[in-house]
Amino acid sequence: MGRFLAGLPGNPGSPFKKWEADPAWKRHRDEFNRAWARMEAGNLPGMLAFQKSELSREPIEGSVVFYPFSGPDALTLTLLFPHNRLYLMVGLEPAGTLPTAGRLAGQPLELELAKTRETLASVLRRSFFITRQMDRQFRGQVTDGLLPAILQLLVRTHHTVLGFRYVRLDEQGGVVQREANYQAPGKIGNKGVEIDFESDSDHRLHKLFYFSINLADNRLGNNRPFLRFLSGFRGMTTFFKSTSYMPHHREFSLIREQVLNLSGAVLQDDSGIPFQYFDPKQWRIELYGAYDRPYGSFKWFQQPALKKAYAALRPKPMGFRIGYGFSRAPSNLMLARRAGKPRG
Repeated sequence: MGRFLAGLPGNPGSPFKKWEADPAWKRHRDEFNRAWARMEAGNLPGMLAFQKSELSREPIEGSVVFYPFSGPDALTLTLLFPHNRLYLMVGLEPAGTLPTAGRLAGQPLELELAKTRETLASVLRRSFFITRQMDRQFRGQVTDGLLPAILQLLVRTHHTVLGFRYVRLDEQGGVVQREANYQAPGKIGNKGVEIDFESDSDHRLHKLFYFSINLADNRLGNNRPFLRFLSGFRGMTTFFKSTSYMPHHREFSLIREQVLNLSGAVLQDDSGIPFQYFDPKQWRIELYGAYDRPYGSFKWFQQPALKKAYAALRPKPMGFRIGYGFSRAPSNLMLARRAGKPRG
């Protein structure tokens, strides 16, 4: 299903292969190929060069990668961290289910495939998903969650999906299987999906979890299963991008603390944890790109301390754009490596 929706020929025996001769799917394939080619010609070379020069060292390559506020962005995650074995993505959007061939057969194919392309248009053009669009697209208008989009991005980034299952966290923070239509008894369900895949280039095996979790203090503080689960990843690498500046808010202090206590490295744009929280005695900082102030409606989250650091630390150039203001403002990244062991 992931290959069909991504405009790629299916494997032998795929129940969707019969639709590949349909003119609607061929147009979908061509449109998707053009959009992907623009991304590959624009951002991809710089991202790959950055990964090789800045992120291909330990402890990053041997760590779990935690991507809070991720949405379905398996694209940036696997491009910047291609060799990591385990990825943990967390967002507000539901995990969703995978459409079946029977369900697709009852829909106008042209319309359904056009909607599918639109769910990924923003990340391919701008490097981030627009929150309002995600709220609309991934909560019933196009699909019931993020699983189809994640699978499309995985197969397009030259991975083979080996299998997936619907999962949740039990009270001890363990991953257990669930029914696709499982209804949690309370407000906190910790529902997600687990995806196993391999890299086509080197056949390295990977596992990706996506969990639908509210990271605000008033919800996360009561989510003992997830906090127990996360505590098992001491030394993880955390990645923040295009978070709507949630880690800057007072009501997201707990996720800030968890990241700062458990991470061995943090890679983020300026929408991640404010610069002032990184104690120079504990973190070695490298800066990339340029920073002036946040773009557009986020301008109120300007960080004087970060601006001062950019003036003092001789930031390295970036060969790609990332984050808000993608084509209208300079991009920035900060890589913080812990000087000692995570506190956790």
